Amino acid sequence: MELNFVKQRCACLYPQVREIQNAEQTQEIKLSDGMPDVGRILAAWGQPILRSKEWQTESVSFSGGMMVWVLYAPEDGSGERCLEGWIPFQMQWQLPEDTPEGWIRIRCLTRFVDARSLSARKIGVRAGMAAMAEVYCPGEREICQPDKVPEDVQLLRTVYPVRMAKEMGEKSFLLDEDLTLPDSAPVPEKLIYYSMDPVLTDKKVLSNKTAFRGEGRLHVLYRSTEGQLHSWDFSLPFSQYAQLDGEHSTDAQADLVLMPTSLELELDDEGHLRLKCALAAQYLVSDKELLELTEDAYSPCRETQLQTQALELPTLLETRRETVSIEQSFAGEANVVADVRFWPDFPRQRRGEDKVEITVPGTSQVLYYGEDGTLQSASGRWESQHTLAADENSVLLAQPISQEEPQAVPGPGSIQAKWELPLEISVSSLEQIPVVTGLELGEPRKLDPNRPSLILCRAGELRLWDIAKSSNATLEAIRQANNLQGEPAPNQMLLIPIA
Repeated sequence: MELNFVKQRCACLYPQVREIQNAEQTQEIKLSDGMPDVGRILAAWGQPILRSKEWQTESVSFSGGMMVWVLYAPEDGSGERCLEGWIPFQMQWQLPEDTPEGWIRIRCLTRFVDARSLSARKIGVRAGMAAMAEVYCPGEREICQPDKVPEDVQLLRTVYPVRMAKEMGEKSFLLDEDLTLPDSAPVPEKLIYYSMDPVLTDKKVLSNKTAFRGEGRLHVLYRSTEGQLHSWDFSLPFSQYAQLDGEHSTDAQADLVLMPTSLELELDDEGHLRLKCALAAQYLVSDKELLELTEDAYSPCRETQLQTQALELPTLLETRRETVSIEQSFAGEANVVADVRFWPDFPRQRRGEDKVEITVPGTSQVLYYGEDGTLQSASGRWESQHTLAADENSVLLAQPISQEEPQAVPGPGSIQAKWELPLEISVSSLEQIPVVTGLELGEPRKLDPNRPSLILCRAGELRLWDIAKSSNATLEAIRQANNLQGEPAPNQMLLIPIA
């Protein structure tokens, strides 16, 4: 007799690609007419911009670039000048064979921006960008459940609370703001450079919507009417929601990656700033499901033959935030620090037996006035170490997220810079759960008149299920005979009623 199994479908998104690429591009920027010749390069900055994502037959790609600014001191000794440029970037990731079309999420980071004078009228810029691509595809797994089970058949059914990716999409919105510096700030005359870091402060899933709040942190470096460089930070709050394709439970969670897709900042003659910044909120919605799986079966009255297979389920185990403290010292006699920036790379990982060692590398740059009043700069690479507990079968993803502004303090012979960098940690696993997919029952056995009806057994490492199965007993009979609610205590003597 073969037991009938009913197939239930469990739909979710499966990760196909999660990979980081680094790329470098160079560009020559010519000075426009009327600008003085280059004397000395002071500093350079970059802002990554995501333009588009494309799904191709065998790969996915993104197109974008980096807005760059180069500050230089003219050869004639006049006030510093700033050049602006755009360096295009395009990266591509190969897909596994026969990957169905799905969704792409891209996050870009500035790794470094270097500049040097090629001639009195030309500057060479080298920019490094890191991009992480996450590709998810729709999929489903069949879960088999036995139907019309005879009374003598014992089933080991386990309920697994599994969190799985369910939906992915993107919401675009615009920050369009008129900005005014406070009266205490020096009056701006000329913009030098600016950058945008979108920060999430709250996110939730409300049935068929995902709502999120945050702020756009705009960092601005400008020259004042007095001729000095000053930096200022604006916090621009936003509140948005995205309509989802399906409805989700109260346990659903949203994970978002925000990227600027365009950025413009203008300064008028009265010192007012006008910002236009388009942002793409790339969301991934996960939800929890309670999956009841049949892991084993037997009958104390007849022979059984099982068919089993491993059910693979992509499971999000947890998300959390860790903070890495970074300190760096720059040699130099500084009177006033005009600007300090830190650019983190994506962390590197080295796995141990039960841990992951995270190395967060990056670049920093400080712009300051020396004791003689001349504008100077210093830059360098840094690394920070962090150790996280992790199971050997889990996949850990650590990403730097938008951060608080760094602080830099002049000291005797050096500048001390400090920075708190949050890391968004997600831990996932491809669970391999054994399940019964088929069950064949033999004819009932003839009872042996000489067999005992009761035996004694000492509890050890075996589960109560294993004891019952090996003894041709039932779980319920053993529990009633020994007044058990759960598993027996270690070394407990058990009375086993034989069926």
